[in-house]
Amino acid sequence: MRELFVTRLYEAEVGDDGLLGALAHSIRALARDEEAGRRWSKQHRYAGYTSYASLNDLPKRDPAFQQLSKILNRHAAAFARDTFDLDRKPRLDSLWVNLLRSGGQHSGHIHPHSIISGTIYVEVPSGSGPIRFEDPRLPLMMAAPARKDAFVSVEPHSGLLLMWESWLRHEVVAGTGRGERLSISFNFA
Repeated sequence: MRELFVTRLYEAEVGDDGLLGALAHSIRALARDEEAGRRWSKQHRYAGYTSYASLNDLPKRDPAFQQLSKILNRHAAAFARDTFDLDRKPRLDSLWVNLLRSGGQHSGHIHPHSIISGTIYVEVPSGSGPIRFEDPRLPLMMAAPARKDAFVSVEPHSGLLLMWESWLRHEVVAGTGRGERLSISFNFA
């Protein structure tokens, strides 16, 4: 038996508590003060706040996000070296914050127009829901029997950095923990 066409998930730890604390402070300030993101989150029934549709320049606005973008660039370059045949380094295309309240979830989706997507978890209360990745072969299986490993879940924790190819369908499962889960998601082109 041999494996064909392995789907890669890049995992790393960003253990800089000072940076994580600064990012947490900035995420909460944005959630409190940034009206366009608050309005979009309410209109789309997002259980908390996201800057996904409202801000596209966080590394220029805030030194903590600028420092984070440098860290993400290094990790994306390492992931790309082992995954793709590129003639240049991937470029950070977008970065947004997420403040998800208890019980919040995000349905299955992909990230079009990107090659690498990912999330770094800033604060994760106990009992927060996992991120769940779907086997990319599911739509092609037609009459295949049910699989035991059609989904793979990863329990988040503070400082965990995940990266994957942008076509990989994923979702945030609702958790039972109390408190706000703070994360930052991003795409590389």
